[in-house]
Amino acid sequence: MANPGETMVAPAQRLKLRGTQSWEQLALCAAVLVLASLWASVGRAQDRAAAYAPADIRYGAQIYAAQCSACHGETGTQIGGVDLGGGALRRAPSDVDLRNVLANGIAGTAMPPFRFDPSELTAIVAYIRNMRTFDARGAAVGDANRGRAWFEGAGGCTSCHRVNGKGPRVAPDLSDIGALRSADFLERTLRDPNGSILPMNRSVRAVTRDGKVINGRRLNEDTYSVQVIDDQEHLLSLDKANLREYTVVTTSTMPSYKDKLSAQEMADLVAYLLTLKGLR
Repeated sequence: MANPGETMVAPAQRLKLRGTQSWEQLALCAAVLVLASLWASVGRAQDRAAAYAPADIRYGAQIYAAQCSACHGETGTQIGGVDLGGGALRRAPSDVDLRNVLANGIAGTAMPPFRFDPSELTAIVAYIRNMRTFDARGAAVGDANRGRAWFEGAGGCTSCHRVNGKGPRVAPDLSDIGALRSADFLERTLRDPNGSILPMNRSVRAVTRDGKVINGRRLNEDTYSVQVIDDQEHLLSLDKANLREYTVVTTSTMPSYKDKLSAQEMADLVAYLLTLKGLR
């Protein structure tokens, strides 16, 4: 018996209503899935740098000319159906996708995987995203040989830095700096060492209880001790409980070359540093 005021619905009508609701729910779920997929695609396509550094673009142009232009051509249109500089790429809408394609290749095609290091991948992506607007004639292309001559000569960099087993250890070893750091990072560091100094490369000043002053570069540190290499290249492990003073220096010992190098000299020096890839 139906309760008073309750509308009677026949069994067949109930089935019809339930069927209608089920179809509406399925349609709603399908719409949500489609929208989610579209939003995911849009999000991946927008996963690009807001701006690409000029130094990375220049470096990428050099790598592209040496590694990619034989197949893709100077303008990136030599392979049918592929326009590298034309905007969104079907297989690489985002920078992450493009890095994956460069590193892993594309199965079933002539695109092979490349053993690019992180700085090279950053540079090639930056160049491909800017192929249409990059002006090679207006760019200061670095000469690694000139950069090395300045590094080892007038620049006096070997008085602090070690490269491939030669030189002191009072400053960071640069033997593989070209594989670890991008062209833009290297240029920014040369222009403003204080703004780019990494915590691991900061110097420290320690004074022991008996008044001995120790200046050096921090290698490792925990709650109770710190390991440093001092300015005489001695490895020291200091117990913090035995220190009267301990200070981490937040400024770099390296001078700024912003006003000491011309644009060409800066490009030459960065080009040389990018050749330092360590043992490969």
